[in-house]
Parts: sequence; structure tokens; C-alpha cells
Amino acid sequence: MSHGNAGEGGGEQAHGLIAWSDFEKVLICAGTVTQVEEFPQARKPAWKLWVDFGPHGLRKTSAQIRHLYSAEELLGRQIVGVINFPPKQIGPFVSEFLLTGFPTEEGVVITTIERPVPNGTRLA
Repeated sequence: MSHGNAGEGGGEQAHGLIAWSDFEKVLICAGTVTQVEEFPQARKPAWKLWVDFGPHGLRKTSAQIRHLYSAEELLGRQIVGVINFPPKQIGPFVSEFLLTGFPTEEGVVITTIERPVPNGTRLA
């Protein structure tokens, strides 16, 4: 959620149109949160999350979503992640995917799935 310019308006004029082939490069998949831990070394309040992406494996990330979500609320929840960014070092922790969400005044609202799908299912 720290990648890019989330929250900056402008629509398609500011960002330009993309080709279908551009969209196909981004691997956006469903996964289930299997583990949540505190991340006291993070500069802003964050959780460490481990997510099962089915055939894509178990991946971890750091997410600054503690203002809106408790560990109990996240555990077992299906989320949406971008899983083909390169790993990113965040202090002593390596983030292996980007948890998607929408920035609001209260904090980031995570992207969730309306009804269960198999872990690893790709957004289409």
C-alpha cells in the first residue's frame, strides 16, 4: 500500500490508458490470512501478515492497517494481493506481496472478497 500514488485523483487522463497486456502483467490474487503478528520495529503501526495464496505459496507482508483491523479480524479473512512485485525489505522484515486497499481519512480499508474463492485465484 505504500507503492504508487494511491489516493491521488485524476482518473484515466492523469494516469493514461493501459493495454490489456499491461493489466495481464500484474498478478492480483486471492489469499487467506493464516498468521498475524505485531511489528514493533515498524515506524507506523503495522501488522506482519502471512497469507496462503494456494499454488503461489505462503507469502508475508507488512501492512499499516492496525488503526482499522485487529489481529482477530484479519485471521482467516480472504484478501487481495499483488504477488509479483519484487521482495521489499522493511526494517528486519521482507515483504513478499502488496496487500491492496483503499486509503481513507481513518486508515486503509483492505480489499476483500465478496464470497469465498480458491486461494490463488487471479483477478480477472
